[in-house]
Parts: sequence; structure tokens; C-alpha cells
Amino acid sequence: MFERYGDSIRSLVDRSLNFLGVPYRFGGTSPITGFDCSGFVGKVFADALGFGMPRTAAEMSQMGEQVKINELKPGDLVFFNTMRRAFSHVGIYLGNYQFVHAPSSGGVVRVEDMRLSYWAARYDGARRVLASERADVAASSGSSAITRNSPAPTTVRLGGLFGSKPDSDTSATVPPLPAAGDSI
Repeated sequence: MFERYGDSIRSLVDRSLNFLGVPYRFGGTSPITGFDCSGFVGKVFADALGFGMPRTAAEMSQMGEQVKINELKPGDLVFFNTMRRAFSHVGIYLGNYQFVHAPSSGGVVRVEDMRLSYWAARYDGARRVLASERADVAASSGSSAITRNSPAPTTVRLGGLFGSKPDSDTSATVPPLPAAGDSI
């Protein structure tokens, strides 16, 4: 049961890293022409797991369940306020405070550290879209859980509180930046 979850996460992380260096393009959804942040996340989920995601970061922020920063796991979606509005940017958490994303005009898909002052000041919260054990239990019991072999729906919503505002405790502070000279 847990192995399938691990395989899904590995596939998601591996696929996301395959796109490192792809240029940013506003509205972009293709590695050939470029990605914006939500286009990148959508492509990774579609390729790695075979299901569709909403088109915008704000819509993605309504999926799954909220995750506190100290409970982040690889594959979780991390959100930032980069355009003076909540949930205007999204990336995929990799572990150890690292996330992969399509940053902005002139940039390329890359891995960054959430503890850097720019990202720490703009962190909006995180969502877990892959419902680890619940999806695997449902799949093994013959329920209608989404698996790698399921046809890709237009949008998938797994768990969580849809349409509700995040709890205030999910906006926990990112740990302080390391001192100058410390390794990250």
C-alpha cells in the first residue's frame, strides 16, 4: 500500500526534474514553448500520474488538504504571493525546503530553497493533493480512487476542504535563513 504512494511521488518528482531549464512563458503549458507556474505543475501531474489539474495556482490552492510547513512531504504543492494576491504562484515541494517551479519572465524551471528571504516572505501555504494512504486503501478495496491506470479526468480533487479559506495556522513562518557562510 505505502509502496504505491512512494512510486507516485517518485514519478512526480522525477518528471518535474526532467523539465529543469525549460523557459518561463506566461500562459505556457508545454516544455517546447515554455511553462508558467501552473502550466508546469499541471504538465507534471498529467505526465507522472495521468490526471488533470486546474489551470491556475489559485484554483490549485483549493485542492487536496492543507499542510503545515513542518509537515510538508515531496509532491505537496507550495504556494506563494508573488503578484500581490494570495496563491498567485505554485511549485512542487521536493523535500528539505526545496521546491521546483517555473519562476517568472526571463527565468527557467528550477529548484529553489523556500528559506531564501524572497520565498519565505511570500509563502502562502501548502496543499497535499496526493492522499497517501487513503487513496491506496480505496484502490485496494475496489473503490473509485484514481490510480496511474485511470483515464485522465479534466480536474481531480482529492480530499480537503473545497472552497474554504485556509486556516490561519497553515501560514506558519518559514524557519530563519541560515547565517552567512552556512551551507543550505
